[in-house]
Amino acid sequence: MSQKGHVWGGRRWIAGLAAVAAVCCLGTVLVFAPGFLSPDSLDQLRQAEGRTPLTDWHPPVLSLVWRALIAVTGSIVSMLVLQSLVLWGALWVLSWSVWELTGSRAGSLAVLGLGLTPFVLTFAGVVWKDVHAAFALLAACAVAFTGLRIRDTGARPAVRWALLGLGVLFLAYAMLVRKNAFLAALPVFVLLVLALWRAPGRRAWVTCTAALAAGLVVPAAAISLFAQPLRTEQGAQIMLDDLVHVLTVEELRSADVPPGLRDRLVASARECARSGALSDAYWACYERPADGLRGDSDEITSLWLGEMGGHAPAYLQYRLRLFATLLFETDYVYKAGITRNDLGIEVAHPQLEAMLGTYVNGMATDLRWLFRGWFWLAVALVLAVRPGKGPFSMPVRALGVSSAAYILGYLPIMPATDFRYVYWPAVACSLGLLLLCVGRGATPPPLTSPATASGRTVTAHQPTDAGGRSPAQ
Repeated sequence: MSQKGHVWGGRRWIAGLAAVAAVCCLGTVLVFAPGFLSPDSLDQLRQAEGRTPLTDWHPPVLSLVWRALIAVTGSIVSMLVLQSLVLWGALWVLSWSVWELTGSRAGSLAVLGLGLTPFVLTFAGVVWKDVHAAFALLAACAVAFTGLRIRDTGARPAVRWALLGLGVLFLAYAMLVRKNAFLAALPVFVLLVLALWRAPGRRAWVTCTAALAAGLVVPAAAISLFAQPLRTEQGAQIMLDDLVHVLTVEELRSADVPPGLRDRLVASARECARSGALSDAYWACYERPADGLRGDSDEITSLWLGEMGGHAPAYLQYRLRLFATLLFETDYVYKAGITRNDLGIEVAHPQLEAMLGTYVNGMATDLRWLFRGWFWLAVALVLAVRPGKGPFSMPVRALGVSSAAYILGYLPIMPATDFRYVYWPAVACSLGLLLLCVGRGATPPPLTSPATASGRTVTAHQPTDAGGRSPAQ
């Protein structure tokens, strides 16, 4: 087949991938409509609609984005549509890039298929900050792959900087919507820069880092200045867990804190022991005052700082036990429908929701390891250490490091043992494994470069992993 025929066939394949992605996106919206909502989701929806004051218990950027979408569309479904578009749009761009960098139709189609795996689809339409962070990171990876694809094709510098800006936008959002996502975002940021510049110099690194910093600081400052979310001192929730699980009841009873707080800590420790609640004491065992943690946060912080140093072995044992539970007894693998609420919101298509629940829960029963933290941590470490030598070795390593850092970062701050805390690693590691397999021995298809399109000859010297191709290939 002539080169022109190859190019035309490639374009039809890319269009076919786009059609598949569009159908999957529409299907995701239909199944999850109007978006699966947990109590956290409903709380953020109330803030988005102005029913309750905006707070920082959850990063307010999600509620503000939802508020803007509702203002434009008049429907809460708009958030579900946005999530689905980002997920399937990112997967389509990734599949496009895999096709052009390897020439593998099966590999490019398999990338789209990741969105239909049970461990990815399970939360695809749940309005959670964990899901938003994961999809934003995936979109940043898609931007990086676009950079790999065009890096050596003579693209104008303006295109490179535009891609950097788009990638930084996704990375900044991921970190704004999920506080600890910076551990996962940094390796993806390095991937983005290395994908856009083959050998970035100091100036490029400084400029890119400054862009990322601005992408974080400017929106955060604007939210704080103009939206003025109510401070809730949510960070004290983790310290509360440590205090009631590490200190004994006798030690809490003699703690140097106000009597009211002392009584609440003692009662919380007893209730957690009685009910077997290993974490999330604020919601499971704590007698919450009307102002939440705002009135207690200073005393809780002071007590934590004064006591944890002298209880280091017990603290470490508690945190390791909780982390082991996340790894080996990972819970909450599926969020069914919409929590009962006073807003009159219900699942639009109950039969489709039931079908999804059967699929995910059935696979979680038959292939439980796919929903366990230990499995994705093990895969992440393997990808980080042994990324292979194919064209995707750099992205594979970045995905592995990002996933491992994200999981390990939960060791001191984990509030529960939900699967959503390893959702990004599940998405990233499954993509990394696929890239590792597809990249072995792959040969890119012929593609017309800017030089050949103008009638000039291009010397076949660009390596496959740079994204460059020549007519000879």
